Amino acid sequence: MGPRPSHLSNGDYWSPVGRFAVFVLSFTSIASLLVEFYGILSMRTFTLWVFLPSIFLLGILAAVDWQTGNGALARSVIQGCVGGLLAAVAYDVFRLPFVFAKSWGLDLLIPSLPLFKVFPRFGALILGEPVEQTLYSLAAQWVGWTYHFSNGATFGVLYLASIGDPRRRPWTWAIVMAVGLELGMLLTPYPAYFQIRVTPTFIAVTLTAHLIFGIVLGLTTRFLAFRNRPLLTK
Repeated sequence: MGPRPSHLSNGDYWSPVGRFAVFVLSFTSIASLLVEFYGILSMRTFTLWVFLPSIFLLGILAAVDWQTGNGALARSVIQGCVGGLLAAVAYDVFRLPFVFAKSWGLDLLIPSLPLFKVFPRFGALILGEPVEQTLYSLAAQWVGWTYHFSNGATFGVLYLASIGDPRRRPWTWAIVMAVGLELGMLLTPYPAYFQIRVTPTFIAVTLTAHLIFGIVLGLTTRFLAFRNRPLLTK
């Protein structure tokens, strides 16, 4: 966003009301899937008319805070996005050996699990294509993976909107949130909708992946918050 002007007011947009607004706008990412699961709206309609406009509004809100407020909301949105994206990368890197167990010759050591099968299906839903296809287009692959990482980024923002200041809250709250995401995945129609076999092995691997997500998210956002503005104590 560039350097902040020196003539700013000290308006605090990162108030409970501001954090609630950020939470709601960020939640529209995962809500895109939930409305599809429960037959409220198609994922395509919600993404185009609710999710994308909400992210645009979130960007405007952060820009307004950067220009006229104390910057706390803008910093938190940026730090949440960075932390969430890094956590999503760590989450996927952990799952790579299970996805490619056969091609990497690891299937005698670890189970082979189709943990990435949902991503092109995300893309197909957003593009208005059939969710089950023999061969997914490159567009479906790209859109699906982009949506996946948008979830990671917005989960990071949701986390900071929930706890407020990561310098004053235990970073382990991110693990609590990550475990909640795992439970949510298992308790919603997610597995049945995407024809995923929920076995003890699947649960163990995905739970571990979510724990890694939570650890990386919690530590990254805490580090970024202290690096940007150390906590001053009297």
